[in-house]
Amino acid sequence: MAQVLEFKLPDLGEGLTEAEIVRWLVQVGDVVTVDQPVVEVETAKAMVEVPCPYGGVVTARFGEEGTELPVGSPLLTVAVGEPAAEPEGSGNVLVGYGTQAPAARRRRVRAATTAADGRARPTGRAGTATGNGQAPKPGITATAPPTRGTAPATARTPAAPPVSAAVPVSAAVPAEGPVPVISPLVRKLARDNGVDLRRLTGSGPDGLIVRADVEDALRTGTAPARTAGDRAVPAAAVAPRAEGEVRIPLKGLRGAVADKLSRSRREIPDATCWVDADATELMRSRTAINAAGGPKISLLALLARICTAALARFPELNSYVDTEAREIVQLGHVHLGFAAQTERGLVVPVVRDAHARHAESLTAEFARLTEAARTGTLTPAELTGGTFTLNNYGVFGVDGSTPIVNHPEAAMLGVGRIVPKPWVHEGELAVRQVVQLSLTFDHRVCDGGTAGGFLRYVADCVEQPAVLLRTL
Repeated sequence: MAQVLEFKLPDLGEGLTEAEIVRWLVQVGDVVTVDQPVVEVETAKAMVEVPCPYGGVVTARFGEEGTELPVGSPLLTVAVGEPAAEPEGSGNVLVGYGTQAPAARRRRVRAATTAADGRARPTGRAGTATGNGQAPKPGITATAPPTRGTAPATARTPAAPPVSAAVPVSAAVPAEGPVPVISPLVRKLARDNGVDLRRLTGSGPDGLIVRADVEDALRTGTAPARTAGDRAVPAAAVAPRAEGEVRIPLKGLRGAVADKLSRSRREIPDATCWVDADATELMRSRTAINAAGGPKISLLALLARICTAALARFPELNSYVDTEAREIVQLGHVHLGFAAQTERGLVVPVVRDAHARHAESLTAEFARLTEAARTGTLTPAELTGGTFTLNNYGVFGVDGSTPIVNHPEAAMLGVGRIVPKPWVHEGELAVRQVVQLSLTFDHRVCDGGTAGGFLRYVADCVEQPAVLLRTL
């Protein structure tokens, strides 16, 4: 006899307490194996795939795409073949951590009921993308597809259509249960604007609610809002909007960034100093290194190498303040964060043990983490644990900035664009490649003399990199 086990949203680590469902990777009726990814979620730090610790048949899913769930809330239920007093799973939390069994091919279990005319017809997927958590009704027979190279014992039933498409326009929509809408984008648009989809009439096939239906309701002012008997909606979501007003939920990555920056401003008494530097020799040195053959060295890698050398001389800036113990904690390693702008917002991937890497290794790691940031595949571990941040805002075409310290770090070095400017070189006016460097630091960990000494050393290495380049 099968045993139905409930799989809850696991602890994703790094203090994360909630996650938003981005995409379900399985349907109700699918056969899953231990450690198979079943859902893709977005946390405040990254997009991650969550593996299921049980193997069996998915009987229900909880939460629609776009729904935010707290850690510990049910994700899905799985019917396993053999009951056990203590179900054993792999212990995995995220894909890539712990032991990982080879991913098995998913098999779809088809469900069919018999209509009045005696022909087998597909049924709706109980519990699919509705959040009701209902298991398939008794009496439904399930058969797995035949293996490759063998003939099926019985004819396959056609794939089940989405349950939303089976709801006619004239049917009364209950307070709970399926809503005639498939797209998670349509659901999100309605949710963000306080529109109750159950009170809309869809213009799509079989009454399917499409994006145009929600937009028309918002444009004409006829969008039905949720009532007290409906699911709770934040007050801001149903508040009247002035013409042209747009409200953007401050959640997910954007919300996490806002919270961290606000905390930094509240807790850290920061100060900023800056200096212009002649980067002509640094640019020439990079050109010479790359012309000599081998992997190309990035400018960011050279700047990172200069940073780690400066932190070795001024360790006060590679630290954090333990407010409870009232102690400054100086760190013996440099985990270098760097700011990266993505479609999801600003993220700060971390290069582990940057102080022990040469320029070629730094270049490769910067490239790997940047690509992962762009594709949204950074893990929480790759976004946390930094001890110092390098912010190259020059890529946005600006010269200077006063960065906000990445809490709980003690400092951040900002690098502006490198552009030709008039500069006095060897007693004569010349056109040189000039860059503005800025350092924002926690004034609790050091005074201006230390911060100025750090920044001056960085500027000197930029202007005369020959000695430093010998160790790259």
